[in-house]
Amino acid sequence: MTGPLRERDGATALLVAETERARSGSGGLVLLRGATGTGRTAVLESAVRHAADRGLRVLRARCSPEDTGMPFATVLQLLGPVPDFPDLAPGLHDRGSAARLWRLLLSYAAEGPLLVAVDDVHLADAPSRRWLREAVRRVDRLPVLLVAGERSQYDIDPGPTGLAQSLPPSLVRAHTLDPLGDEAAAGLVRAAFPAAGPHWTAEAVRAGAGSPMLLHALLDDLRSHPRTGRPTPDGVPPLPETCAALYPGSYPAAVSWWLNSAGPATADVARCLAALEQAWSDDEAAATAEGPAPEHAPGHGPDHGPDHGPGHGPDHGHGYALDHGPGHARGHGADFAGLLATAAGADPARVDGWLTAMTRIGMLRHDTAGRPRWAHPLLRDAVLTGWPTSRREAAHRAAAETMLNRGERVEAIARHLLRTPAVPLPWALRVLRDAATVAVHDARPRDAAAYLRRALAEPLADDRRQRLLTELGSLEYASADAAAAIARLAEAQHLPAEPRDRVRAAVALGTALAGRGEIRTALDVMRRTEGRLDGHPGLTRTVQTATALLSDMDLAARQEIYGRLFETDGHSPELVGTAGQILLVRYAATAGLISAGEAMTRVRALLAQPADPLAEPFLLGTAAAVAQWADELDEADRLVDRGLAEQHPALLHPMQHALLNTRADIAAARGHHTALLGAAGDATGPRSRPWPTNRDAHALMALVHTGRAEEAARLAHAFDLSRAPESWELNRFLYARGVQRAAAGDHAGAVHDFLECGRRQAAREVVSPVVTPWRTAAALSRLALGGGQEALDLAAEELRLAQAWNTPRTVGRALRVLGSATGGRRGLKLAGEAVDMLREAPADTGTELVEALLAQGRQLLAAGERGRARDRLREAADLAERRGEVRLFTLAGLALREGGARGSLTATGSGALTGSERRIAELAAAGRTNTEIADLLHLARRTVETHLTSTYRKLGIRRRTELPAALTRSGSGSRPVCAGPAPD
Repeated sequence: MTGPLRERDGATALLVAETERARSGSGGLVLLRGATGTGRTAVLESAVRHAADRGLRVLRARCSPEDTGMPFATVLQLLGPVPDFPDLAPGLHDRGSAARLWRLLLSYAAEGPLLVAVDDVHLADAPSRRWLREAVRRVDRLPVLLVAGERSQYDIDPGPTGLAQSLPPSLVRAHTLDPLGDEAAAGLVRAAFPAAGPHWTAEAVRAGAGSPMLLHALLDDLRSHPRTGRPTPDGVPPLPETCAALYPGSYPAAVSWWLNSAGPATADVARCLAALEQAWSDDEAAATAEGPAPEHAPGHGPDHGPDHGPGHGPDHGHGYALDHGPGHARGHGADFAGLLATAAGADPARVDGWLTAMTRIGMLRHDTAGRPRWAHPLLRDAVLTGWPTSRREAAHRAAAETMLNRGERVEAIARHLLRTPAVPLPWALRVLRDAATVAVHDARPRDAAAYLRRALAEPLADDRRQRLLTELGSLEYASADAAAAIARLAEAQHLPAEPRDRVRAAVALGTALAGRGEIRTALDVMRRTEGRLDGHPGLTRTVQTATALLSDMDLAARQEIYGRLFETDGHSPELVGTAGQILLVRYAATAGLISAGEAMTRVRALLAQPADPLAEPFLLGTAAAVAQWADELDEADRLVDRGLAEQHPALLHPMQHALLNTRADIAAARGHHTALLGAAGDATGPRSRPWPTNRDAHALMALVHTGRAEEAARLAHAFDLSRAPESWELNRFLYARGVQRAAAGDHAGAVHDFLECGRRQAAREVVSPVVTPWRTAAALSRLALGGGQEALDLAAEELRLAQAWNTPRTVGRALRVLGSATGGRRGLKLAGEAVDMLREAPADTGTELVEALLAQGRQLLAAGERGRARDRLREAADLAERRGEVRLFTLAGLALREGGARGSLTATGSGALTGSERRIAELAAAGRTNTEIADLLHLARRTVETHLTSTYRKLGIRRRTELPAALTRSGSGSRPVCAGPAPD
């Protein structure tokens, strides 16, 4: 260990004073006590140098465990060769030998003052310790100062009594070297790495754990070799997570020496603590990695029985707590000491004392749950280095069994089982499955999958293994590991199981394959399963319904399967079942064959009939979609809630995705742009999927509506659509990209996207505008390009189809666009009809009404009716303001100015921020200075200030500290404000 002594002024002053007393003829003992690594040797060396400078003769000895079996080994090392005493030989331990050694010391003292320095006196042989004690009793009138360094650290196996144990206190000047304080340790770190920042310094201090020995060893490693990591520009290497990255390994070697000095029992307890702590770290990672459960996430359904693993009501008689959420283990304090003692096979009372002592000297720190932990993960890793895997596993198993008997939380027990091999006892499998249940209910599929993977190592009958594989594959798919999921589900397909379990596995496998674009393979799986269900007509119908739903991504298969369904329904509807019949209602709705009223009548009749539990998800999900198209939004919401609640929380099912899509469709119909963008997460960030989903399409349109043009453009080009498989979601995204292109003025590109969407929809026999009103969208862009007749034809055709479906939203939209395409008095009349219909609609049609008012206002301007036009445009602006429709609000303002209105319309609110303003505002809200923001974004500081000034105005705030709340304020969409257009 190198470097200056820090926080050792008291010891130094004591030694200086006692040295002067010895020089004046009055000796004594200075006993330097301290835990391993606190710098006893360094202080002793400092005393030796000072004594030599003051003219004292120095006699030195360093004790070691190897010397304990040799009598007087320490004293002989002190006194050196004894030429005047040829009869003195090693191995003698009688009183005569002790007396002769004392006379030798006296002869040295007669020549001048002495310093007798003994390091690690606790390792001295017993005769030497007795001799030193006796010497202390005699040197008070001699020029002899004895200075001994003694380890005083609490160990599991108590060590020998201290040197001063039987000495009168008046003869001993004892000084305890406390652990290094954080400030002093930080000084050492900064001396080694002057450019180190406060966080890096604090982490290094924690890894040093108050021990000068460990901290110097760590700093030596970090300075020694580039393997510690690529240095940053300031020359400070990253602090590694494991000791394997340290070179040459001084730090783990120092920790190993610290453990060896404590003895094997203490080392075992220390390593058991480090091993158990790893399981706690896993537990805490689970609490943050996947976040809290979203509303209606998988796992929020009711329990369905104890036989199907996660999500099926675990038996609460297992003796452990089944609380949801990672939480904190109850075992800390004395309870934890007992757990650790059991795992290590040690005395609980000694373990409790050791935990207290190690916390006192800084090696351990308590976490927020009150549990003692090693001061730093790097220290924990060093403690574990070299400990056999078998011992770690044994510790975790012992901990799991103890916690089970105590009734600890099930996930805390399971975290230990994750680190053990198979425990061929029923309780282990039960714990793992129940822990998976808790994780599923908390929307943590990765954790649930980890528990079930470990459960597979336990002895399992084929039918139980089949169910476990189905659940595990479903959870792995939810964790974005599709390849592993498909392998698990395929294995489940080949194991013997009950017919219902075979259907569950087949539906999950088909869904996973379809999600990867392997539609033909998915349909083959469903057909093979259907062929193995003779004598189970209800299950056969469920498989047929799932097959029809999955076929939506393959045109040829879809036509064949729906044709067969229609044919069967025509002569034997009972063979199709309620779920199959509702799919036919959906088909008829999208094909323009029935009205919304007729569709909902059929849907409600089918919902009133009893349904097989396996078929009910298809029934509810399809009914919700039809209800949303029919503008029965409240009913659709209830059906989505019910469908999600009844989803098996740990089984992959196509209706889970369908129900979430319908929820997004409902939000879009209501104009809830903030909710759509929140559900999509970072809509413009890195893509986790190679092709777009329905929710991406809604997020894109929400960005357009809220005026975030830059982000919309990035999202519109985030996918390579040429690689996307055929699906209705691709068509929806094509429509959304057309909306973005039209808003950006690229009407030619918009027409291409709208017509391509229509071509693909027609190939699927989806002609009704209830899914994507591509005709009216294309008509508006055609009008912008001067193609009046084609626009008229498209709008007229959509009106015909909209009237067949007959909801205010679809008919009102078609009337509005047809009016714009028709022009003149006829067009103005159609626009008025659109406004009237949308105003009187029972459902929320606000966005469509804004569009209709805007179109009518423009047509009134064209007809010279400027007063009426401004009334409509102000109404459009006001409604757009209340709904956060930035784009429409802006268009209304432009039209008002064209109509001669005075004043201005100003958009405010976080939704009104440009992309650049939002990025700068978010960095400022996170605490960045203007200079830091300018450097990060490669902007001039003045540009940053200008953007922030604009942001403050739009958000209605005056201080930087108000930014975080303003950016996250409820209803964070734009808030346009009309700044008082003047009256006519």
